[in-house]
Amino acid sequence: MKNKAKNVAFLGLCTALALILAYVELLLQPLFPTIPGIKMGLPNIIIIFLLYKRGAVPAIWVSFLRMVLVSILFGNVMAFSYSLAGGFLSMLVMIVLKRLNLMSEVGVSVAGGVCHNIGQILMAMLLLETVELGYYMVILTVTGTIAGVLVGLCGSMLIKHTKKSSKYC
Repeated sequence: MKNKAKNVAFLGLCTALALILAYVELLLQPLFPTIPGIKMGLPNIIIIFLLYKRGAVPAIWVSFLRMVLVSILFGNVMAFSYSLAGGFLSMLVMIVLKRLNLMSEVGVSVAGGVCHNIGQILMAMLLLETVELGYYMVILTVTGTIAGVLVGLCGSMLIKHTKKSSKYC
């Protein structure tokens, strides 16, 4: 029972951290007003960390809870649908790549960032009934790669730092 309570508390803390990072990202968004839909993906630092330290199931739960809470607090139903589509595809790809052990945390993060953008664009194309949005993927692939590298580096450092004190993670 004690371990279960510690696990719930730890995942609650991770969800709160991901939510805080989403809020910080929202505050920084005015710095990029000319490029709609561009985000750094800061909450994914926590998701990469969980994927490598705790496995797929906790990463999926925290990712999903964060998407729900961010949509309730800062977004709307449309934002949630885009986030859910991107998050689902991103998690699926990151889980598979991690299990195949073909690349580092940074590579997995980049793939996740790009796939998140692909999922969002596919959902937008479906909801808005227009294929022209596909052209925006060029910009989102570049920005998703850059953000994925930065998030992956932060996640990798967090993973390496916590290896020494693994009793807490």
